Amino acid sequence: MLDIKDFAIFENHSHFDFKGFLLKIASYWKWFLVSLIITFTIAYQINIRKEKIYEMQTMVSIKEENNPFFTSTTSLVFNWGGVSDKVNGISTILQSRSHNELVVDKLQFYIDYLEQGKYNLIDSYGAVPFYVNIDKTKGQIANTLISIKFLTENEYQIQIPFENNSVSLITYSNNSYSNTSVQPITFAKKYKVGENVNLPFLNWKLQINDNPGFYKGKEYFVRFNDFDGTVSRYRGINVDSGKSSGSLLTLSMQGTNKTRMVDYLNSTVKMLIKIQLDGKNQFATNTIRFIDSTLVAMESQLKQTGNELKSFQKDKNIYEIEGGGSKVSEKIMDFDVEKDQIARKIAYYNSLKTYLSNSVDYSRLPAPSVAGIEDPNIVANVSKLIALSTQRSEMSYAVKSEKIFKDFDNQMAAVKNVLQENIVTAKASLLYDLSLVNAKIGQAESTVRRLPAEQQELLKIKRKYDLNDNIYTEFLQKRNEAEIVRASNLSDIHFIDPAKDIGGGLIGPKTSVNYVMALFLGILIPLLFVLVIFFINNSIQNTEDISKLTQIPLIGVIGINKDSGSLAVFDKPKSALSESFRGIRSSLQFLYKKQQVSGSKTLMITSSISGEGKTFCSINIATVFALSEKKTVVVGLDLRKPRLADEFQIKSSLGVVNYLIKQNTLQEITNSTPIPNLDVILSGPIPPNPSELILSDGMKELIDELKHKYDYIILDTPPVGLVADSLELDQFADVTLYIVRQNYTKKDMITLLNTRLKRDELNNVSIVLNGFENKAKYGSGYGYGYGYGAYSNGYHEEEAKDGFWKVFVNRIRKS
Repeated sequence: MLDIKDFAIFENHSHFDFKGFLLKIASYWKWFLVSLIITFTIAYQINIRKEKIYEMQTMVSIKEENNPFFTSTTSLVFNWGGVSDKVNGISTILQSRSHNELVVDKLQFYIDYLEQGKYNLIDSYGAVPFYVNIDKTKGQIANTLISIKFLTENEYQIQIPFENNSVSLITYSNNSYSNTSVQPITFAKKYKVGENVNLPFLNWKLQINDNPGFYKGKEYFVRFNDFDGTVSRYRGINVDSGKSSGSLLTLSMQGTNKTRMVDYLNSTVKMLIKIQLDGKNQFATNTIRFIDSTLVAMESQLKQTGNELKSFQKDKNIYEIEGGGSKVSEKIMDFDVEKDQIARKIAYYNSLKTYLSNSVDYSRLPAPSVAGIEDPNIVANVSKLIALSTQRSEMSYAVKSEKIFKDFDNQMAAVKNVLQENIVTAKASLLYDLSLVNAKIGQAESTVRRLPAEQQELLKIKRKYDLNDNIYTEFLQKRNEAEIVRASNLSDIHFIDPAKDIGGGLIGPKTSVNYVMALFLGILIPLLFVLVIFFINNSIQNTEDISKLTQIPLIGVIGINKDSGSLAVFDKPKSALSESFRGIRSSLQFLYKKQQVSGSKTLMITSSISGEGKTFCSINIATVFALSEKKTVVVGLDLRKPRLADEFQIKSSLGVVNYLIKQNTLQEITNSTPIPNLDVILSGPIPPNPSELILSDGMKELIDELKHKYDYIILDTPPVGLVADSLELDQFADVTLYIVRQNYTKKDMITLLNTRLKRDELNNVSIVLNGFENKAKYGSGYGYGYGYGAYSNGYHEEEAKDGFWKVFVNRIRKS
């Protein structure tokens, strides 16, 4: 039947030992120190190798600029729109691919100019003494460093290391790639400054800058990068519209080369101003183009009618002929001009209606003013349609959102519908006016028919000539006005603060962040390691672990034996280690007195498993009793794995087994030692049945005989956690010492010991903590010299400190 005591193993409760964890961390302080040294060294190396990061800015304003030449007397009327939609549009253009392609191509920023720095290549744009003019129609070697070394002020050498049989070429005129064959060697060739370089993989002319400084003997590098990749990097320009004013834009860039960023920021704004001004002049440009095409036709007609007039006037007295019809001619001329103006307006409306029905690009529409149309609705809607169409075509390179394009299409469709309604209304009015003018012309022509034939012919020719001349003159006037308007237009975008290097702008690298990260990682890495060890390691670490796991008294703590031999007390009687064994002797005497044991006293020493120091403790506890002039014997009862012979260097093969099988007497198996009053009885040959021998009557006879001869009998027994021999020997022991070794004995073994104690399998048990090393240097109360510091001087034998390398080797061995 099971006893409730059989379940005592489940009484082990898991609690987080915070103090023990702190002690564990403190014990690995060298690991933390090494980790911090490594992480700070890495952070330092990273910081000194990083290039400095700068930020450059420029500020522009967007303000509606009215043309100063627009007056009430100007016959051309244009509508430019307002500022409201421009800020977002300009922000989009600045980050668009098409805009940045123009800027990159203009500055040729796909060419890198580099110098070898202390740790890496650095961007030296603006600092190198030369520049290269490339032939964009020919291939240049792509993504390869081209070394340029100036042999003299006017001669340089090109070096290119070829690793393969072919290289990639890029042609910037059409942004295409190709390949060419090369030899896998280092190409080297000399050229004069200004000389054309025409190679299968390189086509340029190198020129020296103004005020280049000293450059003889120096080496520089040039690299041709992918055009699209370069544009993509510059599309990351930051555009901030600000909170205080919606008409201000702040453009900023970050990089390692301030000169490059300054040039790019200023160039991108200048390119934007040009694009915006071209768009603003689109109306005037369309008008001039329309007028130019009209003037060509009018000039031909005017020349033809002029020739007709000259032919008629030949050999005739023109003054007599035209005398009677001058007034009628002037009247008809006025009617013809009025009719032509109406006809041109109707023709414009017809053309506009057809254009709206058949075209999707309205950016090339001429101004209604060229036909004399000043209807504000027509002018405003045509202007708005041109602006929307132009803006949509510009955004097609940068914006991929179908919703935005759909919004534009909806807006243009709405404007088209309004324009078509306006056209119908305006044409109806113009057709009525045209019928009135035709009636007036008919009346005037009836008067002309009463004149002589020659006068009628002259009036007909002059009428045609004067009309063409009047139209031609009017169109010339309108063209001049459009040219003046286009030339006097101002961009709505203005520099407030152009980008400029004034010595500041440094924003990185964040060296302090790297050092903070180094501190964090330098502590975290070993901390995680210690944490893993703390939770994985289930072994006894200190006296507090023992006190938490069991109520069995702890009567002593033994430090680490740093010597090779096991006779620690005999070899160094004044050491702290010897004092710890003397402390155990005093505790044992108290236990014997408490149990009223008189005469010979028996002490059994056991442990959980092999390697915890039973034999070491048995020898030295016996030594302290022997040195106090007590006859002491150590009996080796670990019949399976004996060690006493090796420790005392005894060559005899006789022992306890020989006695138990009645082969030898006690005197024959007893061995003397160099230590006064201390004898040793070995275990003897390893028997096939050790448990049965220990249970025999011969064991009781042996103990009785030893009690008559010795004051103290020390029984060195096998581990109680592995075999049951020690449980059988417990009946002969007055006191049992259970050896626990720091960082070796598992906590579960203490739980098992509690179970054996509750089931009365062991009695009068006390615990000794062996191999204790308080790395954190905190006193535990049982150190016997380890926690007393300078106060122990003079009481203990001074031990020579191990050198660094010896300590290091010992720690490696332990690991």
